[in-house]
Order: sequence, then structure tokens, then C-alpha cells
Amino acid sequence: MSALWQARFFTTVNRLPDLPKLKVPEVAFAGRSNAGKSTAINLLCNQKKLAFASKTPGRTQHINFFSIGGAHPAQHRKDETRIDEIRAFMVDLPGYGYAEVSGSAKDHWQALLGRYVQEREQLSALVLIMDARRPFTDLDVEMLEWFAPSGKPMHCLLSKADKLNRSEQADALRLSRSILSSYVDEAGQPLPFSVQLFSALKRTGLDEADLAIRQLLGLVAADAGDLAPT
Repeated sequence: MSALWQARFFTTVNRLPDLPKLKVPEVAFAGRSNAGKSTAINLLCNQKKLAFASKTPGRTQHINFFSIGGAHPAQHRKDETRIDEIRAFMVDLPGYGYAEVSGSAKDHWQALLGRYVQEREQLSALVLIMDARRPFTDLDVEMLEWFAPSGKPMHCLLSKADKLNRSEQADALRLSRSILSSYVDEAGQPLPFSVQLFSALKRTGLDEADLAIRQLLGLVAADAGDLAPT
């Protein structure tokens, strides 16, 4: 069983001062509102309703924290989470890209996202989820530009890969690797960015994504050998 299956809702915030004070690693999930972010989180955590997918895309404008540790999958959701046993957080950032959001809300939303990915000390890595048919939209690139100066790792999931044939999948990977390789540090070395194909419907890339995220959270050593076939 993957450690990600322990994920449990911890808190939701709409202001940076309300972010959890715990000094544990965080991996944040970002993506367009229709890229399949909530579905991917739920699949990775083997839970149906952990991450909330609004019926009106673009409406979920809070940062949601899911704790790893401090509870177990079979524990009742109303039972207390043991704060001192939390090992990491998975963080669901607001989806972006829908014009229906009002101007003032969008400004607040963008400031919240930008400052979190640029300034959050506990943020260990970003998981950027993009539709494999339309990767690296202008808003995806904007997120990349916010995050890249941190020098931290980023893992991209090209979601809905089942919508592409093998040739198209290869092209999407090739394009993505080319774009990601253009991001370098001050010494001209490539930033620690990686990418894979992913399909929640077909469970394509699930084991690969699970392992990558546990590595980014520093959970692999403690969970060695727990990556069972799914």
C-alpha cells in the first residue's frame, strides 16, 4: 500500500497567513480547471472524494491541504488527526483558466497562487497537471514562470493520455521534454523538471506518478517496497 493512501483532508485556506505552520514537506498540485487535477489526486490517494471537483470549473478558489500520517485510511473522518505524526502534505491549488471567475476574485486567486509557489518555504516540489492534448497553455507557462526561479523539482503529468494514440503520446512527451529542458539555473544546468503520460481512466502511469510523488515528499525510504501493482 502506498503512503499516499493515508491522505486525509486537513484544512483549507484562502489567505497566506492561514497556511499550516507545520515544518513538513509539501508537494503542490496545479493545473487548469479542466485538466483532471482532482481526479488524479483522488486516484493517487485511492479515494473517491478526497479532492473536490466543482460542478462549475473555476469555482474552487482555496488551497486545500491533505495530510500524510496522523491518520490511516480506515479511520473515521471525524476522528482526530494526530498532528505530531503528520509526515507531509499534498496540497491542492485552485484550478486556473476559466473566464467566469470575477476580476477581483481572479486577482486574489492569482496573487495567492503566485505567492504560495514562490515563497512557501515548506514547498518541496510542484506537480503540474496538463491535458496531454493541449500541454503548456499560456496559463501553464505562467505557472512555470512563477515556480522555476525557486529551483525546486517539478513533475508534470500529461493527463487524459488515453485520448491520444501512441504516436501522439510520443509527440506530446517529446514536446514537453523540449520545453522543460529550456528552463535552466544560473549555471546553465537544466532544472529538476520531469514529465510522464498519465490517464486516470486507464490508470496509465499511476505507479510511476505514485513513486515520483513519494520521492518528492521524502517518503520512499520509509515505504521501501510498498509500491504494489495497481
